[in-house]
Amino acid sequence: MSRSRHKARPSGPPLRGWRGGPRAFGVGLALVAMMALVVLWAGSRSGSTPGPERDEKAPAARAGKPFLDDERTVFAQYGGSESCRKCHEDQYHAWNTSHHGLAERPVEPASDRVAFDPGRSFRHGTQTTQLRWINGVAEVTSLGLSGKPEAQAVARVIGNDPLRQFLVRFPGGRHQALEASYDPRSNAWFNVYGSEDRRPGEWGHWTGRGMNWNNMCAGCHNTRVRKNYDAAGDRYHTTMAEPTVGCEACHGPLLAHNAWQQQFGDSGRKDPTVSKLTRARLVDNCGFCHARRGELTGDFKPGDDFLDHMRLTIVDGSETYYPDGQVREEDYEYTAFLGSRMSFRAVHCLDCHNPHSAKIILPGNWLCLRCHNGSRTNAPLIEPVSHSRHKVFGYDTNGVLLISDLMAYQPGQIQETGGECVNCHMPQTVYMQRHWRHDHGFTIPDPLLTKQAGIPNACNRCHQDKDTDWALKYCDEWYGAKMDRPSRHRTQAIVAARKGEPGAQIELRGLLATNDIPYWRAVAAGLLESWAGEPPVRDALLLGLSDTNALVRTECVRALEQPAGADVPDVVNALRRKLDDPVRGVRVAAAWALGSGLDPSSRAGTELRHSLALNADQPAGQMQQGVFALARGDPQTAAGHYRKAVEWDPNSAGIRHDYAVVLSQLNRPQEAIEQLQAACRLEPRNAEFQYKLALGWNELGQTGKTIECLQTAIRLDPGHARAWYNLGLALNSSGRTEEALQALTRAESADGADPRSPYARATILARLGRLAEARRAAQRALEIEPRFEPARQMLRTLP
Repeated sequence: MSRSRHKARPSGPPLRGWRGGPRAFGVGLALVAMMALVVLWAGSRSGSTPGPERDEKAPAARAGKPFLDDERTVFAQYGGSESCRKCHEDQYHAWNTSHHGLAERPVEPASDRVAFDPGRSFRHGTQTTQLRWINGVAEVTSLGLSGKPEAQAVARVIGNDPLRQFLVRFPGGRHQALEASYDPRSNAWFNVYGSEDRRPGEWGHWTGRGMNWNNMCAGCHNTRVRKNYDAAGDRYHTTMAEPTVGCEACHGPLLAHNAWQQQFGDSGRKDPTVSKLTRARLVDNCGFCHARRGELTGDFKPGDDFLDHMRLTIVDGSETYYPDGQVREEDYEYTAFLGSRMSFRAVHCLDCHNPHSAKIILPGNWLCLRCHNGSRTNAPLIEPVSHSRHKVFGYDTNGVLLISDLMAYQPGQIQETGGECVNCHMPQTVYMQRHWRHDHGFTIPDPLLTKQAGIPNACNRCHQDKDTDWALKYCDEWYGAKMDRPSRHRTQAIVAARKGEPGAQIELRGLLATNDIPYWRAVAAGLLESWAGEPPVRDALLLGLSDTNALVRTECVRALEQPAGADVPDVVNALRRKLDDPVRGVRVAAAWALGSGLDPSSRAGTELRHSLALNADQPAGQMQQGVFALARGDPQTAAGHYRKAVEWDPNSAGIRHDYAVVLSQLNRPQEAIEQLQAACRLEPRNAEFQYKLALGWNELGQTGKTIECLQTAIRLDPGHARAWYNLGLALNSSGRTEEALQALTRAESADGADPRSPYARATILARLGRLAEARRAAQRALEIEPRFEPARQMLRTLP
């Protein structure tokens, strides 16, 4: 299945960016760039295999970045899965029919004709898609780039069960994944986007970059893929070691192993060409495809450190994950697993899954009881029925009840239901309309967190006819004080941080300093960004830069990015030291954080520029290029990248907002306003966009429109302190002084740490001759910030 998240936007996991500096807009208004960037969530069996078809222009394009010039040498080391069959017959057959073995393949009449013949059609939204088999070719007719129905010949198939997606060839070396998908279990077609009615021109439409196989699918559905994007021609020259997820996708290149075995296989000597992965690298190997992440190198291989090649998406201030770590969007398994105590106790994927079939190695609770049977000190003894308070029912193949005792289980005899461990600790979520996936965070159901923060719990996922209070009552009766566990307090701290509650940073600092699971230390570090300007938080993050875990160091770097200016030399010096971190992900984060202070020719600078070029085929990648150019003092080049990002994803309000910031810096206010108006049309409930639009109108001297947009902003977000502040200034410039004073009072109420609001009030009161009130307002500004010199000067001049 395609790695596309099947959501309209954003086009990948979020990446924090450099903030643009303020630009004066008339009566004290400032447009501040708030750039939150995203990165982006059979055939020949050996050699340099094109994917899926050879583009003969590829060799000539190798000189363009980020092409990797060792491609021929690398692919020459691969033997192909078929070469493993003779010596590893059982493993080969287990793999050949697995989800990995069938990850991607050509259209095969024996398997696929049933989906297209006889021809049929299905309705989705306002559209109709038609399917037929004609002259030995599978054909799909759906809304194409022209805006009219277009017939497309299917080139390849992605996935097998519970759904199949289909690839079609597009110009520029592209393959696109169709929205029309097939369910082989029910012999039914459906729209992988569900009820969405996507249109041509949208990033997420099947013709758009959000469903581009070269970028979104190929790397995880094939072996050792080189995307090879040529930015100059906006073309792909994608190649790979082997189509589909072959043996060498997990074991690494094996041609040398094959040769050694042929020559010395009967000698009894140890094969020097084979090395066993450590447990950590084994999990990283699975994580390459089973994680929501952004690419740094485009060339991960078995045995590599995940963070040397990827930037992991973790629990943060967005809604990508629930605050307790449960998956919410299409997040895959790796990240949730990293946050689990199972991972912390060195459990790894192959403790539960067969490495070749990928199926679990024992059915039902027997799998969990391999460890939770009292024989292991790190795994508490669990008796499923008494622990879960649910019976484990057994049925024969005719549906007749056999037993209610797990210990009477005979392999192949029963299927477990209510008391199965995974139903509570690995709840399932359906993605792509058909694919139910287990959450690998091994979280503990907690109805109290549902009541407090809307976090799902397994009790109510199953008992949908009951409310949260019902589930909470039974949890309290059955488990009592055991429910008040550290994971609950950790989640409550994250919830508070997402809301911006001031006290949350104290709890987060505690998590960063003391939590035993590195993943949650990293989460705490990332969330501390909002308070990184405060000395205690800054000190905690600086200390975190020395954490033994690279993910923690990465998140500390990213959190320190914003205050990393000349006025915080300790931060700048600490970030410079991270340019030599042993893990590339940390180095790239530090290079990004240093902004204009980075030497682009340094090792970290080169690695950053490579990652930027690698992702230049997506709107988010163009945004990254724009931010990088802006940080290097080149707003003209930045504008070009943002313009391209808007062209590629015209329905992204965030991209248009950030483009407007750059246009404003180029003194092109009318164009900036046009982009902000489009952003407001796309997201009419976004108060920040209305606020920025007001600033743009003010720059053009349109005071009436400025006030109108500021009033809209505060109606949408009554706590928007900057909107209240600027509304006060705008009202005052229009002679509406009493309304201005009220607005400035509201600004101070919304943000009591900003001395500008009481100072602005003091200046208005002084001009009105209300000197006593002016004096009190100026004194209030100094109470907030004793070094606020404008208020001090005013007090000296007031009679």
